[in-house]
Amino acid sequence: MSICAKCPMKGCLKKNPEKMPKKLCPSRDEALQEKAKALHTGDDLTIALQSALVESEGNTNWTRVEETIQFAKKCGFKRIGLAFCTGLHDEAKIFVKILEHHGLEVVSVVCKNGAVLKGFLGIEQAEKETYVKGDIMCNPIGQALLLNEAHTDLNILFGLCVGHDTLFIKHSEAPITVFAVKDRVLCHNPMGAIYQAEGYYKKKLFN
Repeated sequence: MSICAKCPMKGCLKKNPEKMPKKLCPSRDEALQEKAKALHTGDDLTIALQSALVESEGNTNWTRVEETIQFAKKCGFKRIGLAFCTGLHDEAKIFVKILEHHGLEVVSVVCKNGAVLKGFLGIEQAEKETYVKGDIMCNPIGQALLLNEAHTDLNILFGLCVGHDTLFIKHSEAPITVFAVKDRVLCHNPMGAIYQAEGYYKKKLFN
C-alpha cells in the first residue's frame, strides 16, 4: 500500500530520507526497490535508459510528437504500430505522415476493424439491411492481434476509449506508449477535468 498522491514532502525527488514518510513510502521499501532495479535488464534497460535521455533532452523543448519519434529512434524501434480511433482518423493520417517523414515504418489499424456488429457482445440490435458506424463495435483485441502479426517494435495508442485501451494493452505483444486518450467532452484533454476539479467541475466531480 502506498500514499504517494497524498505525500506533502516529496522526499524522493531529492533522495532525502528525512522528508520521506516513515510509513507507506515505497522509497523506504528496500526489497521492492532492489527487485525493481534487478528487472532493468535487456529490453527493459534499453527502454528505461533511452526514455530517461528523452526526458532530459526534450524537457520543455520537445512536443509529445517529437519525444515519441526520438524515443523510437533511440530504442532502435523501426516498425511502429498505430492503434487509432475512427473519430481521430484525420489526425492519425497526419501523425503517420510525420512518423514516416522521420524514417519510421508505420502499420496502422482502426478501432472498427473487422466491422463486427455490437450484437456480438450481447447488445440488442435491430435488423436492417445496412449498418452505420454506431452499430459497429470497437475491436481493440483485433487491433492488437493485427499488430502482433505485423511484428511491430512499438505500439502507439491514439485516442482509444476507456476499456478499449485496457484490452489492447492486455493483448499487445510489443511495448506500448500512449500518445492520446479519448475524452469527447474536453477535446481529448482529460487533464482539463482535473484542473477544474476545484472550480467549474467541482459539483460535477464531487456530487
